[in-house]
This record gives sequence, structure tokens and C-alpha cells, in this order.
Amino acid sequence: MSKLTRQQLVDLAVDKYFGNVDKKNMDAVLACMNEDIVVTIQTDHLDHKGIKGVRKMFETLFSTYKKTRHYDFEVTADAENQTVATRFNVTLEKPDGTFDPPMKNCNFFYVENGKFSRYLVFMDGTSVLP
Repeated sequence: MSKLTRQQLVDLAVDKYFGNVDKKNMDAVLACMNEDIVVTIQTDHLDHKGIKGVRKMFETLFSTYKKTRHYDFEVTADAENQTVATRFNVTLEKPDGTFDPPMKNCNFFYVENGKFSRYLVFMDGTSVLP
């Protein structure tokens, strides 16, 4: 497969991935990833491996929060190296309508064959991705 363009990398991270996380669209979120994906929650020194492990991570997130909102993205994409870095704000609404403290997070994505092969998550505050 040919490499993604800079704009395609940005769209993969912001629209296809985070956009579908906020819609709780599990199938579309996982469609952004290779089967052997590794997601590292760097601030917790925790890895989620493979689609099955990542699915479990998102099942927990989706069941814990009524709504998530990722916004105010700052994105750097490197088409030559197939990497994307995102800095963004996050709000998390609990089922009772209250909110966790807002966070400023960063993700660093590595892309192979048009999908994420690995990404690192740095969270400002307590991890919501156990």
C-alpha cells in the first residue's frame, strides 16, 4: 500500500479515530488499527495489545462515560515517516451528568499500511484507559 498523505494522516487521527471515539463507534475506531496494534498508555506504563486488548480498553471507556469530547487539536503529521502527533483537550461526562476534570493529552501515532500499528498516549491526570 502506498503511504498516506499528510492530510490523510490528519484525517485518520482526528476524524476517523477521535471522531468515532466521541461517537462511541467501536467498529470504526478499531478499523483505524492493524490487527497487531499496540497502544501504550505511557503515563501508566501500560500496554494494550492487539484488537482484542484495545477493544476491551474502549469497552471500559465507553461504559464508564456518557460522553467524551476531544477538541482543540494541534496536529503534526509526517507523511514521509507515516507518523502523527496530536495535542488536544478532553472532557469526560459521567452517566450522572457530572464531569471529570478536563485534560490536555497527547497521542503519538505510527502508521503502517494506512492504519495505526502503534500509538502512545500521554494523559494529563488520572488515566481513563485502564
